[in-house]
Amino acid sequence: MADDPQSVSDTDAPPARVGVLTVSDRASAGRYEDRGGPAVVAHLGRRLAPGWGAERRTVADDLDGIVAALGDLVAHPCALVVTTGGTGLGPRDVTPEATRRVCDRLIPGFGEAMRADSRAETPLGILSRAEAGVAGRALVLNLPGSPRAIATCLDAVLPAVPHLLAQIGAAPLELRDADPRARDAHGG
Repeated sequence: MADDPQSVSDTDAPPARVGVLTVSDRASAGRYEDRGGPAVVAHLGRRLAPGWGAERRTVADDLDGIVAALGDLVAHPCALVVTTGGTGLGPRDVTPEATRRVCDRLIPGFGEAMRADSRAETPLGILSRAEAGVAGRALVLNLPGSPRAIATCLDAVLPAVPHLLAQIGAAPLELRDADPRARDAHGG
C-alpha cells in the first residue's frame, strides 16, 4: 500500500520514495494492528523536509520473504528503506540477516549509534541487532518494532542520511532541522 504523507511536496519533481517494511508474523496475518510502520511514517513526516512519499508493506518474519520485499523496495526505487521489527533475539527475528543478504556494504556506525541512544533510555537497548547498509542506490535501515524505540533510533542516525544518500547517488531527502555540520559536509 502506498502512503503519501502531507510531507510530500507539490513540485513537478517526483518525490523521493521511502520504503517502510513492517516485519511481523501477527501483523502480516491480520492478528495484530501494525503500530511500527505508521510510527516510522509519522516520525519521518515530522523530521524530513517536504518532497518524499512512503511505500508501506508488511511481511511475515520469514528470511526469504523479507529479502524479496527489501529487494523489491530497493528496485522500486526507494532512496531509503526502513524496516521495523525482527531485530531482537527471538527465533524468528531475522531482519538483520535479510538486510545483510540484500546490502552491498554495511554501515556499522548506524547500528552502534542506534544502540547507544537506545541504551540511554533502557538497558535493554543493547539487545537490538539492527543493521544498516547500502543496497545499490538505497540505504536500508533496520529499526525495532516499538514506536518509542523507532523515534529514538531514527533520531540517532537521521543527521547522516542526507549526506549518505548524496554519496550513493540516491534521490535526495533533507531534514527539516538538519544539523548544520552535516548539511555543510555535503554542500546542502
